[in-house]
Amino acid sequence: MNKHAHRLMSDKHASMITETPKAIIWDMDGVIADTAPFHFQAWHDLVTSKGRAYTEEDFHYGFGLRNNDILTYLFGNLKTAEMEALSREKEAIFRAKIKGCINPFPGVIALVEILREMGFAMALASSAPIENIELILSSIGITKYFDSIISAEDVTKGKPDPQAFLMAAEQLGAAPERCIVIEDAIAGIEAAKAAGMKCIAVTNTHSPEALAKADLVTDNLERINSENIRFVLS
Repeated sequence: MNKHAHRLMSDKHASMITETPKAIIWDMDGVIADTAPFHFQAWHDLVTSKGRAYTEEDFHYGFGLRNNDILTYLFGNLKTAEMEALSREKEAIFRAKIKGCINPFPGVIALVEILREMGFAMALASSAPIENIELILSSIGITKYFDSIISAEDVTKGKPDPQAFLMAAEQLGAAPERCIVIEDAIAGIEAAKAAGMKCIAVTNTHSPEALAKADLVTDNLERINSENIRFVLS
C-alpha cells in the first residue's frame, strides 16, 4: 500500500469517527397508526369472553405496556402457558379487526421521507408482536424505511425499561445520545430518558402536560421538520 492510499484510508476513518451515526427510533401504536380503538375492542372481546368486565380505565392503564404486564393486571398471576395463549388470542382478534382499516397518522409518511433524506438510520421499537408490526407497516407502505425492528419477542423487559430502545440503537450502530425516540406514551418517554436518548412526543393518546418530560411535544407530526429534528438532537 502506498503512502497516499494509507493517508486516504486514515482520513476516511477519521471522518467516520467524526460523523457518528444518528438515529430515529419510532414507537408504533399511537404514533405511526391509530390502533387504539382496535386494541380496546380486542381486549374487550377477550376479557369479557372470560367472564370479566373490561373498562376504559383498564385500557388506559395498560396502553403501551407489554401483554404479559396487562394480563397480570387483568387476571392476576397466570401460568406461562395460559398467559401466552391469552396473548395470542388477543392479538389474533386485533389483527382480524384492523386488517384493511389501517391509516397512518397525519405527517408520518412525510416525516419518514424527511428523516431518510437527512441521513438518519431508523428503527421501530414496539411492545407489539412481530405479526402486528409487519401487518401495519406493510399496509401503510413504510416497511422499507426501517433498518431494524424490535418487537415484543425480542425483549425481556417492557417500557419504561429502556431495553428495546438500547437494543435498537445497538443494531443501528448509533450511540444513545445520537438517538431521538418518537413516542406517544408516558412509559415510552421514561424509557427513552432512561436510555439516555432525546424524545419527541406526539399528543395522540395523552395530554401535553402528561408528556412534558419529552424534549419536544407536538400535537401533530406534520409540524415536525428538519429544523425541529436538528434542534432536539443538539
